[in-house]
Amino acid sequence: MPQLTANDLKVRGIAAIESALAEQTEATISVRGKDRFVVMDMAQYHYLRECELEAALIQSRADLDAGRAIQESADAHMARLDALLNNTAH
Repeated sequence: MPQLTANDLKVRGIAAIESALAEQTEATISVRGKDRFVVMDMAQYHYLRECELEAALIQSRADLDAGRAIQESADAHMARLDALLNNTAH
């Protein structure tokens, strides 16, 4: 993964980022010798977001299948929360 420094950005601005992303989809930005940030093009960002959302959906389905979640209407959910609050208030 290409690496940019904070000074590269200060001197060259967006051109430094464009240059770093010409061959790779991501680049790190270091500040005082330590990696601090990652920049990427929007297509890569959208791809990673889709992967993240797909993983969350898979986990949610696994939770439902394993009985670790409750499926109920909004009214039933509110009633259950009220009952829980009332039981802990005493």
